[in-house]
Amino acid sequence: MLDTIDAVMAALRDNDARPYGRQRTVTAEELVDAADQFEDTGLRAMALLELMEAYEYDGERSKAPVVFARVLRLWDTDPDSFGEWATQQVFWRFKWVATSLLGTPDVPLASVRRWHGEMRDRYRAAGHGLQPYYAQRFHLAAHIGEDVQDAYELWAARPRTELSDCHACEVRAAASHLVRQGDDAAALEAWRPVLSGESTCAEEPHVSHAQALLPLLRQGRLDEARSSHLVGYRFARGKSGLVRSVGQHIEFCALSGNEPRGLEILAENRDLFGVTGDPSGRLDFLTGVEVLIAGLARAGHGALTVSGPPGTSWTVDTLLAHLRTEADALAARFDARNGTGAVGSRRRDRLARRPLLAEPLALGVRAAAAPELAAVPVVPAVPVREAEPEPEDFAALVLRARELQLLGHPDADRLWRRIGERFTAEGEAAVTGAAGADRVGTVGQLRAELAERRAHAALDQEDWEEGAAELRGAGDLFEREGLAGRALAARTRALVAVLVGDGSGDGSDSGDDSDSGDDSGDGSDSEGGSDSEGGDGDAVGTAPAVDWAALDAALARADELAAAPGGPALTDDDYLVVLQCRAYAAHHELVLVLPEPPEEPPAEQAGRFALTVTAYREAAAARGSVRRLTVARQYAADVAARQGRIAEAAEELRTVIAELEQAGQPWHTPRAYGLLGQALLQNGEQAEAVEVLHRALAAAARWADESYPFAATYLMAGHASAHLGDTGAAIRALSEAAGRFDRKGPAAAGDAARTRLQLADLLSTADRTADAVAVLESVLADAAAAGPEDRLFAQARLDLARGLYTLDEYRDSAEEYLRLATLLEGWTEDLHLRTMVAAEAAVALALADRWEAAHAARSRALAAQEQWPQTGPVSAMLRQFARLVVQQEGADGLEQALARLAEADAVRERAERAEPEADAWYLRASVHYERARAYAVADRYEEALTEADLAITAYEAGGERAETPRAEAVRLAALIEGTDLGRKAAARERLAAAVERCRGYGLEEAAEILADLRERLAD
Repeated sequence: MLDTIDAVMAALRDNDARPYGRQRTVTAEELVDAADQFEDTGLRAMALLELMEAYEYDGERSKAPVVFARVLRLWDTDPDSFGEWATQQVFWRFKWVATSLLGTPDVPLASVRRWHGEMRDRYRAAGHGLQPYYAQRFHLAAHIGEDVQDAYELWAARPRTELSDCHACEVRAAASHLVRQGDDAAALEAWRPVLSGESTCAEEPHVSHAQALLPLLRQGRLDEARSSHLVGYRFARGKSGLVRSVGQHIEFCALSGNEPRGLEILAENRDLFGVTGDPSGRLDFLTGVEVLIAGLARAGHGALTVSGPPGTSWTVDTLLAHLRTEADALAARFDARNGTGAVGSRRRDRLARRPLLAEPLALGVRAAAAPELAAVPVVPAVPVREAEPEPEDFAALVLRARELQLLGHPDADRLWRRIGERFTAEGEAAVTGAAGADRVGTVGQLRAELAERRAHAALDQEDWEEGAAELRGAGDLFEREGLAGRALAARTRALVAVLVGDGSGDGSDSGDDSDSGDDSGDGSDSEGGSDSEGGDGDAVGTAPAVDWAALDAALARADELAAAPGGPALTDDDYLVVLQCRAYAAHHELVLVLPEPPEEPPAEQAGRFALTVTAYREAAAARGSVRRLTVARQYAADVAARQGRIAEAAEELRTVIAELEQAGQPWHTPRAYGLLGQALLQNGEQAEAVEVLHRALAAAARWADESYPFAATYLMAGHASAHLGDTGAAIRALSEAAGRFDRKGPAAAGDAARTRLQLADLLSTADRTADAVAVLESVLADAAAAGPEDRLFAQARLDLARGLYTLDEYRDSAEEYLRLATLLEGWTEDLHLRTMVAAEAAVALALADRWEAAHAARSRALAAQEQWPQTGPVSAMLRQFARLVVQQEGADGLEQALARLAEADAVRERAERAEPEADAWYLRASVHYERARAYAVADRYEEALTEADLAITAYEAGGERAETPRAEAVRLAALIEGTDLGRKAAARERLAAAVERCRGYGLEEAAEILADLRERLAD
């Protein structure tokens, strides 16, 4: 009941703790009505100021002037009833009103200028400096586009005052001015202290992150652009008060080649279409969305379903029409009010922008969380070389595609796609009516070849069963046309296609060219990686067995066809395909049973591998097929690398590369380079591995080899760069790898998620926790589909909870811990994790001021500790509880704090009894240290000093590793002794000894801190 002044004040305090949003705004409106029932000017002013703040940060700025008018009437009538804070806010919020009036086109410009005059006169009368007034004049000039530089200099040349915008916001204003002048480099230099986090406020650096996105892109500072997007969007997401920033992030996605990500952001923020209380921000939002949607329309995706204003279904075309109509009208209203064309001109300039990069910027987060978003194609990298020309004549097109297919040339893929399109459109007439149709063969043969292409497309997407089915169908079609050799090759490919999905052979057969349509279809494009660091961790126990009876029958049939009278019934290449399938199957089988660490492999599988690869190799050499010969070499090299014979593997692979170059088939070298880089990485030669892997990527891009395992190669390059300490390169590579896995569809979702976990760990290690949290949130976008045993999502949720904790986002951290606790309830192993999660959740809940839930979690942690001990986390939880209680309640919280510390001692004692050799010195010393702090807060200084001395003594047992926390305990003891108890001489003596001790252990920073305290105690 809000029937007393105290009750209303308490409700105002509670509302102030809520996040900005509709609930806070509605409550603020109700509290204004509640305050009006009392003749208390101070209370009414506080309620109005709370409502004004809610409007400011909830996208309702246009309502603020009316509220502030009521505040001013109260001020003019009874200024003495305003407290110190409220008085300062009265003058501070003149600026808010000025911004609101300027951002509302229905407010005449004369009214805006009159308000500026009112602000100037009030500031002067109160003795305040006028720098904030000149700032508002500059914002007006920038908005209407007149006398901008003069207004800027009048503002920037004046010294800051106590009512100036915070330093971070002023930096943003100055940097934005430089961007409008076209000087991105100078703007980014001005922005440096904000973007680096040195200068912050409630909204900074996040708003600046959004505004700096395009300047960063234009300057080629792509790593910083990626980070600004990850960090800035997390803050802006769903916030109606930051509708402008959300639009800027959407525009960034459109211009960085991340259209699917832009559509995902649009879907997450569709409610922002309903934010109408900030017309200027709304115009910027609509324009940012239009940049994305117009680009999709130009690319021919007009029928694609997208998110728009709630209540209606939208396509690209219909949403684009809606955006243009509303945004054009809104810009025209501003220009009519202003008497200039500046607003409309800025909007047209934004809409004229086109993508700034040749290929998408890898962001590290999922490209799309909904199937319809995945329909948007990713802009491919621009190949360095000129692509194979496409013959106009259909017969010539088919013949050229077959020639390139036999060579394993990547352009065969593109030509076969074109053949498929024309055959679908023109039907049999495309074949029968073509000049030189007799050279093309029958319609049935072409149908079979196109079925092979569909098989390879399915294998590209890791749909092994579909790929195998298409290959079997192609075999039947070839058989009907009397092409027994082609039929046998297709059916043999089908036998091994299903082996690929287990992940055991990933990367090993990289020299193959399964997607050029002329080999085993063995899935050499699979990208899990076989080295210890690039592997995907898939279990191989469920891998399908090799059907050697069928493969033996295929070889017998091949020999029979080769010996048939009247000329061979199968080509040399068909025969080699059968041998390659056998070699791949033997390689697959051997890889599954290779021991770890490398030892002698089982004789049966090793013998079969040696026989099949030797046969394949000799047959390829006899038939003059360099590409097939090099594939055989790569199988052997991969096995050698897996067995630890790295030098032998590297030599073989370098020979492969040289032979391919000499044979004029450089398009096959990327896979050999990739396998060589993998071997070098396995051998610890990271620097050379990075060079070789990037050579592989460059060559694959040059030849536009769509089947190349880009994701696995980027993943390995990321690992190698991380080992070298090149964090930036590692982050780029892992981000690219994750994006490449996304493009492979649902079958590679696990690989993408695992890659992002590695990326998030790397970002956290590099003190880029906000970036890491954004990546982890992306991993968990599909967590609802995870089962109770899904350790991948459990690890991601734990990392996310800890990341949010590090960012002081305690409520969200606690929610993640609680979700994780629910997930762990279904686990039957690693039960100690329940104890750890409960303990960490309890601390997050306490810091979020949810004490009832925090104590419940504490009780769960203590109960779990009895069954599944995690002494360190549980003790840390109890110490943190003790510290928080005395911080919040002072001396009144001492009894509760001591109770928590007694529990911590009990936990330690039980652990010591269970493990007498355990290192308990840290836990014992830490409890003494916290008890000293608690006693000091309660003014019980003698007891505090005793506990500090006990902490110092306990740390002695830790040896050299305990010297840093020991120095901190000495600092606390000296403060109590010298400041609280007045024994400065004793405290200085204590500190002098500690300084010498720290220097003896090389702890210079600790020594400086203690020496500084000693100097201060000398006064």
